[in-house]
Amino acid sequence: MNANPILLQKKYARVVVLFAEENHLSLDDALAFFYKSKVYELMREGSSDMHCMSEQYLSKDLMEEYGMKNEMSGYEK
Repeated sequence: MNANPILLQKKYARVVVLFAEENHLSLDDALAFFYKSKVYELMREGSSDMHCMSEQYLSKDLMEEYGMKNEMSGYEK
């Protein structure tokens, strides 16, 4: 199922803001990570109706992905 592009952009914005706030990141850093993430890819493709999930759920998934990438790179916040 494909989401309305305008509504999807607004959803991205809400997820990024929540992700930035919860991880004490700048909006620029959060947005840069988001657009390289698997979460974004799945939302954009409409896979598993990810775009229908709540912002909190998507932000949590994004945080998990962020944590895994930081662990793999040896980077600590």
